[in-house]
Amino acid sequence: MSPAPLTEQLKLGLDAPICLTWELTYACNLDCVHCLSASGRRDPNELSTEECFAVIDELHDLQVFYVNIGGGEPMIRRDFHQIVDRAISKNVGVKFSTNGTFLDAEAARRFADMDMLDIQVSLDGIDAHTNDAVRGEGSWAKAREAMEHLAAADFGEFKISMVATRHNADQLDEYKALADAYGAQLRLTRLRPSGRGVESYHDLRLTNDQQIDIHRWLLDRPDVLTGDSFFHLNALGESLPGLSMCGAGRIVCLIDPVGDVYACPFVIHDEFKAGNVRDPGGFTNVWRESDAFLAMREPQSAGACASCGSYDACGGGCMASKFFTGLPLDGPDPDCVHGHADEALAAIAPDERPKMTVDHSKGVPVVLGSGPNK
Repeated sequence: MSPAPLTEQLKLGLDAPICLTWELTYACNLDCVHCLSASGRRDPNELSTEECFAVIDELHDLQVFYVNIGGGEPMIRRDFHQIVDRAISKNVGVKFSTNGTFLDAEAARRFADMDMLDIQVSLDGIDAHTNDAVRGEGSWAKAREAMEHLAAADFGEFKISMVATRHNADQLDEYKALADAYGAQLRLTRLRPSGRGVESYHDLRLTNDQQIDIHRWLLDRPDVLTGDSFFHLNALGESLPGLSMCGAGRIVCLIDPVGDVYACPFVIHDEFKAGNVRDPGGFTNVWRESDAFLAMREPQSAGACASCGSYDACGGGCMASKFFTGLPLDGPDPDCVHGHADEALAAIAPDERPKMTVDHSKGVPVVLGSGPNK
């Protein structure tokens, strides 16, 4: 008997995540309207330096090849460089995302001298007008300045990350030209209704025509990275490179700043929380033994998508997008290219949509996580 396809094997889960996202802090100098973690204010209960080192040591023991570090803005943490140094010394590669504000010439030179380090600078508009409407006044200039510092330091192939919205979808060619000019890679990711994106999603989401255009554009440019975030577009008939599945709790997960472990970066909600790295057994026990993750690794029903001929290609789409728009998890993706979710989505009132369990946006009270204040 031939082995099951790779996708089917991965759905059963792995001993360690392929891709681990770690938000180091909820603190951020920006206030992006689509921030997936609703960041802004530091949580006083965030993991200490020593606790972060302990997590890194676990990742090393689990043979995790690399970790995606984000925030908030990770460079705000005073021990950011110590944490990165610790990871690399343990042969755990680091890919970190930044808005560029704190990436000055000195930092760029330091990063250029390091191995196993990748940097992603966020930019959500090819011009200041488009970007700053989403990310805040002056953010475009700071991101471009950071790119100049990386180029001057001869860092190499950094990433330029763009969240696709209806306002920047016509700028893809210009984005690609910008990345090429820096010798960088473009990373195009999907907008999801997570964090503050719950409120901005309906104003920023792509039209169906834009989704179709992006699908064709990506097929013609296989060198553009997506993080497999557009697999719902495979329902259009031709599959994009990568995995056509939701890997939440199976091959990916998130550690948040206070050590809570969630199924993926886009579902920071109690319903998808598996445990905390401060719990007995640490991250390893959460990943391998938590009831939440074990349940996700069980065979899933196709639900309302069972009769759709595209289900095998798109897998029903993104769990987080369905959850935060109020759709059932076994239903169609809210951005289903066949429009199968349109009627149900239109019937859901804004106050019926789930909200994040915690919100660290500026001016919003902080809800503390578990464990002692470090």
